[in-house]
Amino acid sequence: MTPLNRLLNIMQTLRDPERGCPWDRQQTFASIAPYTLEETYEVIDAIQREDFADLRGELGDLLFQVVFYAQMADEQQRFNFDDVCNAISDKLERRHPHIFGDVQAETSEEVLKNWEAIKHSERAEKSQHSALDDIPKALPALMRAHKIQKRCSTVGFDWNNLGPVLDKVHEEIDEVMHEAQQAVVDNDKLEEEIGDLLFATVNLSRHLGSKAEVALQKANDKFERRFRQVEAIIASQGLAMSDATLDQMEEAWQQVKVLENKQ
Repeated sequence: MTPLNRLLNIMQTLRDPERGCPWDRQQTFASIAPYTLEETYEVIDAIQREDFADLRGELGDLLFQVVFYAQMADEQQRFNFDDVCNAISDKLERRHPHIFGDVQAETSEEVLKNWEAIKHSERAEKSQHSALDDIPKALPALMRAHKIQKRCSTVGFDWNNLGPVLDKVHEEIDEVMHEAQQAVVDNDKLEEEIGDLLFATVNLSRHLGSKAEVALQKANDKFERRFRQVEAIIASQGLAMSDATLDQMEEAWQQVKVLENKQ
């Protein structure tokens, strides 16, 4: 028995109406979806930590999600695991005509250009005529903004240089502050302007060759690392964070930054 067949058999057993696991039997596509998202982030976390032993297990957890969906679909006579494999195989061959066909593509840029043209054709076949039709609304907001902007760029709706992109960020900052400084603040309007600012910042990040989702994750990690060190410094002074002044915490923060710069 191959490892994959072993996994598929285990999944069938877990979902067996008579001898299966009560928890696994009661799951649905909707109930499993949050676990799929969680497992995806755990894979990404293992990659970022370069913990390949952990990555092996996390990839297994993510694969199990695919197997789970395929088993439920098979029970409903919608599709099975083989159909899933064939679907991605067909897509990969269709989207790599420079490998499996007679299309020429010598550079990554040419490959991506062909890829977008093929995706555009696929969307048309599905009566999806907008460039934005198949972008999932469930994506994290920064990632979705990046994808929307990138897709618009493929049809020419984009600035060609950095100047206007940066100007737009400054414009959105001014609009946020204008709303924030009103005598009576309209919170809905303020939230809208903050959203516009975030969207413009994602666009700046994209034009600079960075993904805002990844950049913010790294910023989160850096802040967490530094804050934990601030907590340690404050504790070494015999203080709880709730008892320390903002000046004391800021001084500790600057100490942490100095130490990091020396490393």
